[in-house]
Amino acid sequence: MIDLSGKPLVSIITVNYNQAGVTNELLRTLKEITYTNTEVIVVDNGSKPNDASEIAAYAPWAKVIASSTNLGFAGGNNLGLAEAKGDMLLFINNDVEVPAGFLEPLVEAAQQQGVGMVSPKIRFYHTPDTIQYAGSTPLNYITMRNRAVGFAEKDLGQHDLPSETAFAHGAAMLVVREVVANVGAMFDGYFLYYEELDWCERVKRAGYKIMYEPRSVVFHKESISTGKSSPLKTYYLNRNRLLFLKRNVHGLAKVLGIAYFLGVAFPKRLIQAAVTGQAQHRMALQRALLWHINPKRYEYVA
Repeated sequence: MIDLSGKPLVSIITVNYNQAGVTNELLRTLKEITYTNTEVIVVDNGSKPNDASEIAAYAPWAKVIASSTNLGFAGGNNLGLAEAKGDMLLFINNDVEVPAGFLEPLVEAAQQQGVGMVSPKIRFYHTPDTIQYAGSTPLNYITMRNRAVGFAEKDLGQHDLPSETAFAHGAAMLVVREVVANVGAMFDGYFLYYEELDWCERVKRAGYKIMYEPRSVVFHKESISTGKSSPLKTYYLNRNRLLFLKRNVHGLAKVLGIAYFLGVAFPKRLIQAAVTGQAQHRMALQRALLWHINPKRYEYVA
């Protein structure tokens, strides 16, 4: 869809869960952006009480969708995607704030040949001169480790060149509509964590490039949603690490990755939880592993 200015329509999709005030802060900044052809879609992901009416009253220009249940990160975004009309789709966390001109560089980068996804430079909101993400290194499929380029560095312009990168960042990623048509939406079986890594793997396998665009900068209020350390986070990070391996890694690398997790990473974390008296984390770890034997019985219970 093209408006009279020739700019592609960008559908901006964000998911809210019990954080209407935080979401409205994002919407306040989105209302001031200089890119003129957008639609904004907010999915209220089963908040209790429902936040949809408060958000709709604050931003009547946005389309607010209320889900009766929490569909998880991918499920909530996919619900918004189903209503989106844009040629480009910006998935952005509700705990992000944006400068007025952040979107134009992302759209320009996404229009380059072969590009499927683009993420901006991300700085920490509470320390706005400090980088959270300036691209990503490839994932080691055995240790399941990679790193965000520039993480915790003061932004002195050292990461100001656009580049192809291994992974987009789930806090802010612009996706070309063609990618969804060819690759599909985010896999919603993770519920929380690893969704964008999984999606990026599929996008790369389909032959698209993922780009880091430093001319666009956004500010992320990290860990408002789940906390820096919680049993929920422990459960899904460990459960989904194995799930990611099963879905995306093959051959010897898959065997070694699972062996490393079961023989090194998981026992280490379990011992740490036991020694430090973190009973809830220990139980979350055990459930994470047992989920792969019986998913229905060992789903996370808050």
